[in-house]
Amino acid sequence: MFYFDDDWALSSTGYFMDDDVSSDNYIATNTSVLSMPNADLYTEARISPLSLTYYGLCMFTGSYTVELHFAETVFQDDNKFDSLGKRLFNVFIQGKMVLEEFNIERAAGGTGKAIKMTFNASVTDHTLKIEFYWAGKGTQAVPNRGVYGPLISAISVTPNFDPPRDHTGLTKATKIIIGISAFVFSLILLALVLWWRKRCIEPNSMNKDLPTGLFTLRQIKAATRNFDPTNKVGEGGFGPVYKGLLSDGTVIAVKQLSSRSRQGNREFVNEIGMISALQHPNLVKLYGCCVEANQLLLVYEYMENNCLSRALFGTDPRSRIHLDWPTRCNICIDIARGLAYLHEESRLKIVHRDIKASNVLLDKSLNAKISDFGLAKLYEDDRTHVSTKIAGTVGYMAPEYAMRGHLSEKADVYSFGVVALEIVTGKSNTNYRPKEEFVYLLDWACVLKEKGELLELVDTNLGTEYSEEEANLLLNVAILCTNASPSLRPSMSQVVSLLEGRTPIQPMLVLSSFSDESSNGIRRTFWEKPMELREISAVNTLVDSSVSTSAPEYDEEDSFLDEFPKHSTGD
Repeated sequence: MFYFDDDWALSSTGYFMDDDVSSDNYIATNTSVLSMPNADLYTEARISPLSLTYYGLCMFTGSYTVELHFAETVFQDDNKFDSLGKRLFNVFIQGKMVLEEFNIERAAGGTGKAIKMTFNASVTDHTLKIEFYWAGKGTQAVPNRGVYGPLISAISVTPNFDPPRDHTGLTKATKIIIGISAFVFSLILLALVLWWRKRCIEPNSMNKDLPTGLFTLRQIKAATRNFDPTNKVGEGGFGPVYKGLLSDGTVIAVKQLSSRSRQGNREFVNEIGMISALQHPNLVKLYGCCVEANQLLLVYEYMENNCLSRALFGTDPRSRIHLDWPTRCNICIDIARGLAYLHEESRLKIVHRDIKASNVLLDKSLNAKISDFGLAKLYEDDRTHVSTKIAGTVGYMAPEYAMRGHLSEKADVYSFGVVALEIVTGKSNTNYRPKEEFVYLLDWACVLKEKGELLELVDTNLGTEYSEEEANLLLNVAILCTNASPSLRPSMSQVVSLLEGRTPIQPMLVLSSFSDESSNGIRRTFWEKPMELREISAVNTLVDSSVSTSAPEYDEEDSFLDEFPKHSTGD
């Protein structure tokens, strides 16, 4: 939060996220009778969860006497539970620590007693900075949760020189008493919410190289309670994800990338560049980022129901969600719409490269949104594909991409087909093996299709509560999308049209049937003997005008498939 007037500015960082109160009060009001002189000065005090900073503005150069007025009015010295609270914080003036682990109660000789601390400060740049910082010590839940952090009743600043007169002949008052009232606080809060949204959520006009909003590390730490493990909601391939709460009440998800990893840095830049240029209901919204100290942080909208993989395959019964049939159909359509936007509707044509159940997030209404654009690739309209280093997840990658690095939007179509199959069956393609002779779920689905028994795949948890017609449609679309030949896979806009019933599926099934035998052979060979097939593909690369003659490169950071050896196509 930030507020300023002609003489003073105030910045408060943090949110009491552990007190179960949706709207925090940053004013502590004394409820007992105070007997010290100038008792009105101490009836109200400003409290902050993390950091509270005052800025004296437009001050003359010179020496000043700074008086800080404290009184512990939150804890009570009554030999009851309330008396167990202990508040410790540090105080800095002009960047120099003047009080370390300051305890108001101990310094004043008890609660409800005033204590004045006096310091000298030198102003050389027309600004006086006084900071109160909670360093994480003292009690946090005694007597109540959310009563820790620095507490200040008033500040007095007096110049140790005669101030110059202005053109009116009047002396500008420089002895300022800051009495804090609930009325002023409400005005501050209103102004801060408007300022914060403009400064931090909207694109930062002062940082034209970064196309999205900027957050400070303090804001992120306050929102996540300093990355409290209890706020951890997931673990991505390159770092953990934390739930956070901003001071304006916005719930966020913070993705923490490793700054020590070259891959983490590339993912960070790539994700900002990709998703900040995209706006679609089925893509997770990026609020901003933080690049400070050794931290690389991405701030997203929070998705209440976590990811699709946890809902479908979670080992903890509490994390699994019962997805009824209409919800599963809607999730498939949501994912298809998001991909169609990336491939065909967006100004930037993008291949996601890592579509899988864990990268599909669900909001509170179980609407699906695609996330994690760290591996996404741009491609040009006039190119049929690009040859690139392989990155993605085993079980979801198209054969032509996994074997030869041949990447086009049809690789995402293949991945979508696998995810759609998982949604219908409630089983993981990589972790579920129905019988010994089947390598993975998709293999089994192809066999059941040949037998005309596709409906055996439908999740048994649904019982009979599903539409056989819709189930047949979804399963056939999934098998169409996972055809081993990229040219025979539908586009994602065609998939949307199929799922919405605007296009008949039968003509596509007839066309696809001609390649089923060879497709199944390629799929089975790839998953049963991936190294053997990779060696064949590396030395027998086809040569024509549209296919690269160089095999894909692999390295330990760019691909999890580093167990496969590198090959070249040279003689």
